[in-house]
Amino acid sequence: MEQPTNYPHIVVHPPALDGSRRVTAGDQPLGIASHLDDVIEILRMADLDRIEVEQSDLIEWQGGGPEDWPGLSELDAE
Repeated sequence: MEQPTNYPHIVVHPPALDGSRRVTAGDQPLGIASHLDDVIEILRMADLDRIEVEQSDLIEWQGGGPEDWPGLSELDAE
C-alpha cells in the first residue's frame, strides 16, 4: 500500500477565553489543546507525529505561536 506523502493542513486556532486552542486538519476537528504538549499528543493520536510541531510549515498557528497560551499565563498569575 502506498504511503500518503501529503499531510493535511493543520490549524491551531486562536486561544479561547480559557486559553485552550482547537486543533483541526482541514475541516476535521482533531481535539482541544491547553498546552503545546497537548498539540503534540493530538497529532500523535491522528498519526501525524512526524510533524515538527514548533517549526513546521504544515501547521498554521492562528492568534499566536506555539508559546502563546494566554489563558494559562493569566491563571498562573492569580
